Amino acid sequence: MKFASMKWKKFAPLYLLMIPGLIYLLVNNYLPMFGIIIAFKDFIPHKGIFGSEWVGFDNFEYLFKTSDAYIITRNTILYNVSFILINTVAAIAVAILLNEIRKKFFQRFYQSIVIFPHLISMIIVSYLVFAMFSSDTGFINKSILPLFGIDDISWYAEKQYWPYILTIVNFWKGVGYLSVVYLASIISIDPEYYEAATLDGATRWQQIRFVTVPLIIPVITMMTLLAIGRIFYSDFGLFYQVPMNSGVLSETTNVIDTYVYRALMNLGDFGMSSAAGVYQSLVGFLLVIFSNYVVRKYSKDNALF
Repeated sequence: MKFASMKWKKFAPLYLLMIPGLIYLLVNNYLPMFGIIIAFKDFIPHKGIFGSEWVGFDNFEYLFKTSDAYIITRNTILYNVSFILINTVAAIAVAILLNEIRKKFFQRFYQSIVIFPHLISMIIVSYLVFAMFSSDTGFINKSILPLFGIDDISWYAEKQYWPYILTIVNFWKGVGYLSVVYLASIISIDPEYYEAATLDGATRWQQIRFVTVPLIIPVITMMTLLAIGRIFYSDFGLFYQVPMNSGVLSETTNVIDTYVYRALMNLGDFGMSSAAGVYQSLVGFLLVIFSNYVVRKYSKDNALF
């Protein structure tokens, strides 16, 4: 008992430091979970959660029976799968290139440049994209297309271009953060591995292929599993702000998050919006469990749990 008391006193400052974070976690992450009940009710604000009528799974049925259900589900999955694949490969490549820079000043300088887009608000990004693709004054229409003798394109009325535009914007904005995560993992690799590889006559490319990449696979696996867990979520700003909420582009830019937002704003359907959130969370949870099971089956060391 005396030992436990001494141990508590020793770590008391750390426990005190934990309190604000735990309170924030409780208020921000756990208390809102009570609102899950709205997904099963015909929620009317002035009646409150308990006064609103219980409708069971009707909100989920409405969500899946809508004519846009296939389109928004397809777009959400395909975009996120492409984002995961492209950004992961690119981030690893950028991290390896940054690690090859020997001078600390230049390494930090290029790190700052690479991660800077991640820190820019998506609203600002949307106006940067608009400055590039505006039909009247856009840089592409006024400076690039004339060089090839191509007529102006109404980018915000042509849906076939936007899967590529959104993928490029997401790549530009997101690859920097991932590359810094992978760079931190690469830096932590024991230099003795590279020394041994050099003594064996390995070239720099062979060292990257057989030393660097295999040793950061646990981090790659972890980041990929976390991304898979959010495969039914979308960057709302990317799909709503960047296309400027253009209805003409909805077939290629509408995802679950933007669809729910528009339904909430136009119809005030809180129940359906909550049902979509529950659906996204549940599917994301199951995907993480399944993906982790697959990883664990082949390599227990690389699994999350």
